[in-house]
Amino acid sequence: MLITDARIAQIERRHGELAAQMERGDLPAERFVQISKDYAELTPVVEACAALRGLRDEIAALADIPAGDEMYEMAREEMRALESRLPEAERALALKLLPKDAADARPAMLEIRAGTGGDEAALFAGDLFRMYERYAATRGWRVEVISASPSEMGGYKEIVANVTGEGVFARLKFESGVHRVQRVPATETQGRIHTSAATVAVLAEPEEVDVQIDEKELRIDVFRSSGPGGQSVNTTDSAVRITHLPSGLVVQQQDEKSQHKNKAKALKVLRSRLYDLERSRVDAARSADRKAMVGSGDRSERIRTYNFPQGRVTDHRIGLTLHRLPEIIAGEGLEELVSALISEDEAARLAALE
Repeated sequence: MLITDARIAQIERRHGELAAQMERGDLPAERFVQISKDYAELTPVVEACAALRGLRDEIAALADIPAGDEMYEMAREEMRALESRLPEAERALALKLLPKDAADARPAMLEIRAGTGGDEAALFAGDLFRMYERYAATRGWRVEVISASPSEMGGYKEIVANVTGEGVFARLKFESGVHRVQRVPATETQGRIHTSAATVAVLAEPEEVDVQIDEKELRIDVFRSSGPGGQSVNTTDSAVRITHLPSGLVVQQQDEKSQHKNKAKALKVLRSRLYDLERSRVDAARSADRKAMVGSGDRSERIRTYNFPQGRVTDHRIGLTLHRLPEIIAGEGLEELVSALISEDEAARLAALE
């Protein structure tokens, strides 16, 4: 992707205009905040522009040295070295110019559900949750469990958590899909390998202004919370079930003893699911572009297999196999997979622009 000097000059000019506007003392506070944000987002692009322009200027200066000059051979050698750095500098700038996913900087709602495989699938869902929890810790993110439905043997039939921190959705969004595990369950007496699955959904958490929920479109039911086996958690009608009538989405929350807190959490989950529905609708409208992405984000798509007997993890979308299952399932090794998926997505989007 060739980025012309005219395009670089245009970017630098825009950066200068924003800087000049920020220096004015008569801007409304809201306008100043927006300009400051635009300026901050454009600054790394301008830095990449400067690096590329500097390389091109040096190469042009060396190319002007005539053949008879005593510095000619040395200049040619240095020019070849600089030219070898051009593709990487151009790619670095092109990556910064790629359209941003507006949701990348958002927190995320992480939903994990046990799939086929009974108790073993629930145990695997628990393993996946702990993997993401530890991965989040390595990046300084905060994980708050919104709701959980533990299974009798451990693990979870379903668990929903809110993950907050820098760049959460950008790094987790490719985790959506079916995760498959192949291992010998603790309950297996014959030593046979079983295959189980769990579904992961990573939903960007919207701002309230992104998703307007009309209370008239909601049916809110309250009921008494109950624990495993019907054991009463408390004696008040604190559990909340919210049905969004236009979409048919249903969210239930009973982890808190306060009806008000349960309703707030349920609305938070509902808002994320509605936002995800709208993003999916827009993505479907751009179906040609979707083909260039790393997977569709469809949660029915099998994306990864964790094979315990062989100690390997395979991501089927990019054909990457790593024989580091213990580190990956422990969270510390997940970054290699995440980075590979992001790089593949960037490469596909760059290719689509050429």
